[in-house]
Amino acid sequence: QLQASGGGLVQAGDSLRLSCAASGRTFFNYLGWFRQAPGKEREFVAAIRWSSGDTYYVDSVKGRFTISRDNAKTTVYLQMNSLKPEDTAVYYCATRYAMAYSTGARDYSRWGQGTQVTVSS
Repeated sequence: QLQASGGGLVQAGDSLRLSCAASGRTFFNYLGWFRQAPGKEREFVAAIRWSSGDTYYVDSVKGRFTISRDNAKTTVYLQMNSLKPEDTAVYYCATRYAMAYSTGARDYSRWGQGTQVTVSS
């Protein structure tokens, strides 16, 4: 089970930290964050390879968002700084078991419930 939390309503330029806590069957190779804005496809935001800590980002968030993990808590964080109105979306965390990295939502098999992030201008 994946439990996402930390969303909210903020102003442009503010920061938020999202959390994704994994419980139950916690083996996976990647944990990723995706987001979906109204009327748009779900898009990849960031991912972390659990074993190595390698991180991956979509270009639009590089330098503003940071993904990190707490091994002991099996929790992944997404620190979002300098938020923009275009970051407004429901954010989901998801896990991938395969060894190869992927940004495709269909390649992630277990999903959290989503947390709303709204950035006002």
